[in-house]
Amino acid sequence: MFFPFAYFGMPGPLELIVIGLIILLLFGNRLPSVMRSMGRGIVEFKKGVQGIEDEIDGAADKQDAPKEEKKE
Repeated sequence: MFFPFAYFGMPGPLELIVIGLIILLLFGNRLPSVMRSMGRGIVEFKKGVQGIEDEIDGAADKQDAPKEEKKE
Protein backbone atom coordinates (compact mmCIF):
# COMPACT_ATOMS: atom_id res chain seq x y z
CA MET A 1 0.00 0.00 0.00
CA PHE A 2 1.12 3.53 -0.69
CA PHE A 3 0.52 6.25 1.89
CA PRO A 4 1.65 9.58 0.44
CA PHE A 5 1.63 11.40 3.78
CA ALA A 6 3.79 8.73 5.39
CA TYR A 7 6.81 9.85 3.34
CA PHE A 8 6.21 13.59 3.11
CA GLY A 9 4.35 14.39 6.32
CA MET A 10 1.20 16.41 6.69
CA PRO A 11 0.81 19.56 4.59
CA GLY A 12 2.17 22.64 6.29
CA PRO A 13 0.48 26.02 6.73
CA LEU A 14 1.70 27.38 3.40
CA GLU A 15 0.41 24.36 1.50
CA LEU A 16 -2.96 24.63 3.25
CA ILE A 17 -3.20 28.32 2.30
CA VAL A 18 -2.45 27.48 -1.34
CA ILE A 19 -5.08 24.71 -1.33
CA GLY A 20 -7.58 27.12 0.26
CA LEU A 21 -6.92 29.75 -2.40
CA ILE A 22 -7.41 27.22 -5.19
CA ILE A 23 -10.71 26.10 -3.66
CA LEU A 24 -11.75 29.74 -3.27
CA LEU A 25 -10.99 30.42 -6.95
CA LEU A 26 -12.92 27.35 -8.10
CA PHE A 27 -15.97 27.69 -5.85
CA GLY A 28 -15.88 31.39 -4.88
CA ASN A 29 -19.05 32.44 -6.67
CA ARG A 30 -21.14 29.68 -5.03
CA LEU A 31 -19.56 29.92 -1.60
CA PRO A 32 -21.96 32.49 -0.06
CA SER A 33 -25.03 30.46 -0.99
CA VAL A 34 -23.45 27.27 0.33
CA MET A 35 -22.57 28.94 3.64
CA ARG A 36 -26.07 30.44 3.91
CA SER A 37 -27.73 27.06 3.42
CA MET A 38 -25.29 25.46 5.86
CA GLY A 39 -26.19 28.08 8.47
CA ARG A 40 -29.90 27.44 7.97
CA GLY A 41 -29.28 23.73 8.35
CA ILE A 42 -27.44 24.25 11.63
CA VAL A 43 -30.27 26.45 12.95
CA GLU A 44 -32.86 23.80 12.02
CA PHE A 45 -30.74 21.10 13.67
CA LYS A 46 -30.50 23.12 16.89
CA LYS A 47 -34.28 23.68 16.86
CA GLY A 48 -34.82 19.94 16.48
CA VAL A 49 -32.44 19.12 19.31
CA GLN A 50 -34.15 21.71 21.53
CA GLY A 51 -37.54 20.18 20.74
CA ILE A 52 -36.30 16.72 21.72
CA GLU A 53 -34.82 18.11 24.95
CA ASP A 54 -38.14 19.80 25.75
CA GLU A 55 -40.00 16.51 25.21
CA ILE A 56 -37.58 14.65 27.47
CA ASP A 57 -37.86 17.30 30.18
CA GLY A 58 -41.66 17.22 29.93
CA ALA A 59 -41.74 13.43 30.24
CA ALA A 60 -39.39 13.55 33.23
CA ASP A 61 -41.54 16.20 34.91
CA LYS A 62 -44.68 14.09 34.43
CA GLN A 63 -42.93 11.06 35.85
CA ASP A 64 -41.57 12.92 38.88
CA ALA A 65 -44.89 14.58 39.76
CA PRO A 66 -46.75 12.89 42.61
CA LYS A 67 -49.72 10.90 41.46
CA GLU A 68 -53.08 12.08 42.69
CA GLU A 69 -55.19 9.41 44.32
CA LYS A 70 -58.91 9.30 43.79
CA LYS A 71 -60.86 9.77 46.99
CA GLU A 72 -64.39 8.44 47.03
